[in-house]
Amino acid sequence: MSTFLFKIFFLFCVFHISLATRRLNEVVQDQTQLLHYHNGPLLSGQISINLIWYGHFKPSQKAIVSDFITSLSPSSPHTSQPSVATWWKTTDKYYHLTAKKKTTPLSLSLGKQILDEGYSLGKSLTSKDLIELASKGEQKNAINVVLTSADVAVEGFCMSRCGTHGSSSASHVKNKNYKFAYVWVGNSESQCPGQCAWPFHQPVYGPQGPPLVSPNNDVGLDGMVMNLGSLLAGTVTNPFGNGFFEGPAEAPLEAASACPGVYGKGAYPGYAGKLLLDSSTGASYNAHAANGRKYLLPALYDPATSSCSTLV
Repeated sequence: MSTFLFKIFFLFCVFHISLATRRLNEVVQDQTQLLHYHNGPLLSGQISINLIWYGHFKPSQKAIVSDFITSLSPSSPHTSQPSVATWWKTTDKYYHLTAKKKTTPLSLSLGKQILDEGYSLGKSLTSKDLIELASKGEQKNAINVVLTSADVAVEGFCMSRCGTHGSSSASHVKNKNYKFAYVWVGNSESQCPGQCAWPFHQPVYGPQGPPLVSPNNDVGLDGMVMNLGSLLAGTVTNPFGNGFFEGPAEAPLEAASACPGVYGKGAYPGYAGKLLLDSSTGASYNAHAANGRKYLLPALYDPATSSCSTLV
């Protein structure tokens, strides 16, 4: 991949983080080689994505996320390309590079949805609280996704991250060494949309350009989907901190975070790239999905071509 591709980022893009916190002033390395494989397991087999809704979300907002999860599967009904499933298929290439040739193919599906509308842990959460919330979901063959509403403050949110992924020891599984993967993403609509929902909001840092119209008419939720997509790609390819990544393990570059700020071809600082435009709403997107949905999804690092792969 050309050096240029990995220099087209600006500071706020480090919010598209993965396993660990990444700082605003962190310098992204020149990625001219494959993300290194550290010999750990990738997620495989049939995996349910359980959604833990913390705080207040409208039914329409929940549908935006659940339709995205459903659309990750190649069997999801959709009528147009490029699709969410096509975007996700890039992650398959990581599995071809592992030494374990008999790995069961990964199959994702929407699992249970757990509601915590009463703010059981309050409206100011720590990283430890996020793990406690994630533990409410099934812990075997699952990714538990904690989604916090716009009025919930989370440790490091907006200051250093829009979301994170990691793993924790399972408490509901007999195997004492079993770990489950989890993701947290916050709704940045009222706290930091310029950092976590760009390009659908004016950026806080970097070149200033007019914001794009969000495809689901909800800047906060469309931002959450962008970050969730990035974190899910990091989760399956580096679930336990010893899969595919580059740089320090506590602040790794992964499948999506290695391509910050890139959504379409020709992207450069302050410009997300050439995207598709909905003629009826003026919204920008790059992926079609179930139920007529449209989303904007980040570029994924393609290990087969050593480049940031975009849908459009």
